[in-house]
Amino acid sequence: MAFTGKATYSAGGTLPEIAEDVGDVVSIVSPYETPLLDHLGDPTRPATSTYHEWLEDELLPNTDTIDDSDWTDPSVDTTFGVAHADRFRVGDQVRPAGSGELLIVTGVDAGVGTITVVRGYGATTAEALADAQLLHILGNAALEGDDAPAARFTNRVRKGNWTQIFTAAVRVSGSDLAVRKVAVGDELDYQKQERLRELLRDLESTVINGTTPTSAPEGSDTVRRTMRGIIPTLTTNVFAPGVDGFPGDTDLTEAQLNLALRRIWEQASSRVDTIVVGGYQKRRINAFITSGRAYGPEDVTYRELVSVYESDFGVCRVVLSRAAPAGCVLLLDSSRADVLPLAGRSFHYKPLAAGGDYDAGEVIGEYTLELRNEGAHGIITGLDAS
Repeated sequence: MAFTGKATYSAGGTLPEIAEDVGDVVSIVSPYETPLLDHLGDPTRPATSTYHEWLEDELLPNTDTIDDSDWTDPSVDTTFGVAHADRFRVGDQVRPAGSGELLIVTGVDAGVGTITVVRGYGATTAEALADAQLLHILGNAALEGDDAPAARFTNRVRKGNWTQIFTAAVRVSGSDLAVRKVAVGDELDYQKQERLRELLRDLESTVINGTTPTSAPEGSDTVRRTMRGIIPTLTTNVFAPGVDGFPGDTDLTEAQLNLALRRIWEQASSRVDTIVVGGYQKRRINAFITSGRAYGPEDVTYRELVSVYESDFGVCRVVLSRAAPAGCVLLLDSSRADVLPLAGRSFHYKPLAAGGDYDAGEVIGEYTLELRNEGAHGIITGLDAS
């Protein structure tokens, strides 16, 4: 057959003149979203040391507990032990939890750890007291013309967290850089983007779950420096089914969520505004509205989605994160949480010297978590995960 210079239809796809039909977009199925980082947003300042510190303070406590199991008559005894006698002053009005009785403090012995009170103050009815019962200090009544009381104060406390280095290498051969690619204009830039997505994904997971080493947390040439994440930081408000009066359901219920929010609110000057959950617990929260859902004849869309949970103790955005453990619910005050880069060390690309026919570098960043006032946050653990 004579050469004509033209490709013919009958030749099919065997001749080089017929181009492959390949789309111009590279599709990625792997998850790389960072919903919690997106919700918290960029911090207003960077960390300036590998050990980042901040200051915390608190007001003088206005509650204590009875620490006395040796009663002559718990309905009339006027002197008894308390856990922290130094929290009381003469003239304090005190209300025992779960009781209508009021007491007034007439003596404090901090050395022995006891207080002396008038029972049934103000014509209230004396009721039996018990060991470990909570006492609310309503306020102090000063005498007219009296001298100023002894000064009391709290100490500011330094808290801190270590920075962690996140890095991924990039290496592309000269040939790979030179050839024309389908859907990729620059292979080196494409690899940078891929590694950055992976590192951001890892940063969110570490912010939630990571912890520091038990020794040499500052790191060395043999010990890797790691940040302490949200879950290992939380110690005050840790709730579990059947523990300390928490409902025993292992499938999350609205009663459990409300109780956890209330307990955090009772002892912290914050309102939880963020609920972080994995897929299973998100479906449990969605199910809160199941029994109250109604549809009309014209409705053609079925909805069972809770994106915001509003209660008396805060308006909470529900954040669905793959990094959240399946059996946990995180309750956060986002105004007290920041993910900070070390100054000049936010994610960036650093070219490296090439020892051959390739371009090399690494995507690198150094970050830490600043979770202030851990008592303003909470976690529900021990829930069913499937």
